Amino acid sequence: MAKEATVRARIDPELKAEVEHLFKELGISTTEAITLFYHQVKLRNGLPFDVVIPNKMTEKVFKDTDAGENIVRFNDASEMFDQLGI
Repeated sequence: MAKEATVRARIDPELKAEVEHLFKELGISTTEAITLFYHQVKLRNGLPFDVVIPNKMTEKVFKDTDAGENIVRFNDASEMFDQLGI
């Protein structure tokens, strides 16, 4: 099938540059990434990821961690699982 359709979008230049750098690291072009996204939407009959609005607790955690606050660090996974009781 010939590829003749065009997709155009305006996007933040910094975001575009960052993401295109990631595509390059993955060894794919922007066109291939968009095609992959379209195939996933078709296969899943919807977006290939959850789109949700974070609840109040999640928003607080995001704000705290962005500010470097209320962060608990562990030396390894075992220590973290012990603390969580898992």
